[in-house]
Amino acid sequence: MTPSSSSSRADRMPPPPFDPELAAALEVIREHVPPSIRLETLDTMRQLRRQLGPSDEDLRRDGAFDVTERRVPGPQGAPDVSLLICRPTGATAPLPAVYYVHGGGMIMGDNRTGIEEPLDWARELGLVLVSVEYRLAPDHPHPAPVEDCYAGLVWTAGNAAELGIDPDRLIVAGTSAGGGLAAALALMVRDRGGPTPAGQVLLCPMLDDRNETPSSHQMEGLGIWDRNSNDTGWTALLGESRGGPDVSPYAAPARAEDLSGLPPTFIDVGSAETFRDEDVAYATRIWQAGGQAELHVWPGGFHGFDMLAPHAALSQDARAARLRWLRRLLEG
Repeated sequence: MTPSSSSSRADRMPPPPFDPELAAALEVIREHVPPSIRLETLDTMRQLRRQLGPSDEDLRRDGAFDVTERRVPGPQGAPDVSLLICRPTGATAPLPAVYYVHGGGMIMGDNRTGIEEPLDWARELGLVLVSVEYRLAPDHPHPAPVEDCYAGLVWTAGNAAELGIDPDRLIVAGTSAGGGLAAALALMVRDRGGPTPAGQVLLCPMLDDRNETPSSHQMEGLGIWDRNSNDTGWTALLGESRGGPDVSPYAAPARAEDLSGLPPTFIDVGSAETFRDEDVAYATRIWQAGGQAELHVWPGGFHGFDMLAPHAALSQDARAARLRWLRRLLEG
């Protein structure tokens, strides 16, 4: 199921252009981050991610947050799950919370990866941030990652009083692979009768193991996390079943036949990235099922553009839109 290096289909579909400001940033980023990631380079990429992670002092934001890490019960028969908890200093009343799932293609990252923006939400809106660390593929294939995330969410909701969280205002959020896992969590809690989130924030989510959308072909070899990287991540998670008929929607949410009964949803994605079409399709199917979703497709955005080029104008617009949506959800 490995993507071909060239495709007549791709030849017929030129890729959309990158935003000019982001294209300049991408030239610099590409010196350190290749568009295609293989398992042979995984150890190097994991080490780089660990080195870039924020320290506890960074997370405290000059005393704005109390930062703790808790080990909580994992899935039955599995190791405990680590939760990084950042709570506004001095807060006494129960606060809304974001349960955050990090990105990394199912194969990289930890509970400090990519939490700078969720920490901005927490500071601006007075939220508790809970970031989960899940086991990574290929060492721990499906269902280990999503079951770890589910166990952490169940514990968080069940211990809301201790954490100073309002359980009725608990939002799940995730980026890239974490966006896919967050979407899977919303499906799991719906189907299992678990703690219902007040909303889900899916940022450039990784949803479809089949890896055959027009955008996946258009962006092969371009940008960040191209079709080849996507094959690496999904194959690490699913093995030989990737792309086959029996993939669980809790692994690849695009496989879900029923998207009804989901919480209010925010989805955003760049127009110049692999996940564009699967993310647009997911939002469309939520609407078709009678659900509520807000969708943004950022013109010329590559995968993770706002994290890798946060000062670009398009990045600032994307971050402002997310914050506005969260504010409306929590104040509505």
